[in-house]
Amino acid sequence: MNKANYLDFSLSKDTPFMRDVFMENLFTEAKKDKNIFLLTPDMGAPTLDKFRKELPKQFIHSGISEQHMIDFACGLAMSGKKVFCYAMAPFITSRTFDQLKCAAAAMNVPITLVGIGVGLGYADAGPTHYTTEDIACMRSLSNIEILTPCDNTSAKKMVLECIKNPKFRFIRLDREILKDVYEKFEINEFETSREIINGNSTAILTCGYLIHRGIKIIQDLNRLDQKLNIGLIDLYKIKPINKNNDLKKIMVKYKNIISIEEQTLFGGFGSAILEYMNIHNINLNLKRFGLDDIYYFENGGRNHLLDKYGLNSENIKQYILKL
Repeated sequence: MNKANYLDFSLSKDTPFMRDVFMENLFTEAKKDKNIFLLTPDMGAPTLDKFRKELPKQFIHSGISEQHMIDFACGLAMSGKKVFCYAMAPFITSRTFDQLKCAAAAMNVPITLVGIGVGLGYADAGPTHYTTEDIACMRSLSNIEILTPCDNTSAKKMVLECIKNPKFRFIRLDREILKDVYEKFEINEFETSREIINGNSTAILTCGYLIHRGIKIIQDLNRLDQKLNIGLIDLYKIKPINKNNDLKKIMVKYKNIISIEEQTLFGGFGSAILEYMNIHNINLNLKRFGLDDIYYFENGGRNHLLDKYGLNSENIKQYILKL
């Protein structure tokens, strides 16, 4: 996608939430396939109501018992069902970790976890509702794929991929309404990454909500100097990163990569990139920006926390300008 068309994107007042797009497309497919099941401890999301009312035999409310939900889901999947488990991101990851390890990962059972509100998406709910370490935790599990859509088009694509090719997956949905990044998801296979904006020597590498922060940084830098030509890479599959080496083909075009992640820097997004670079002998300058290694009790909103605790856009811009 070329830079000019991409940077002109806008948010319509009718743009739906990513969760609603994901669930609406899952509902549409479930009407055609009686083997698709949705399990959830959540009854507070209106987007689930249609599924519950119109497909009651394919909808199971687990109660506030996420651990039991995972065991139940694995049993359904082992009997040939295509199972989706939906919950707030912290409750479907850290709360269920032992069940995910033993029932899903160790047995390589193809269930899809759908976590809503990743990163600091539930500001100002505090550390019980934040997932600033979910990538580090979840990518430690064997046999898992981790996917992070950055807009509604990529979220829809991920629904179809999960149904067409069931695996043990974790889909990291954002809680906010996000602008469209992809006019269409221009991939024939489900790869690892896409170069959204072509650059020269420096590129920002990120995913999800921070794709949009990366766009704003690039827009601001373009106003300062049109010759900077900073690239933007969407690493939407954080595990595994080795599909056709598509990320390597993009990275080696650049001298400098700046990774930004709404995670702590220990074991998360940037760590996965460093491991990938080491395995594939990619020699370039990687600078990582992430969140401070603390739990956040402070209120003020998501962007306030990002700016104050490690992902300040001005600091990132100043770093790029000094390269």
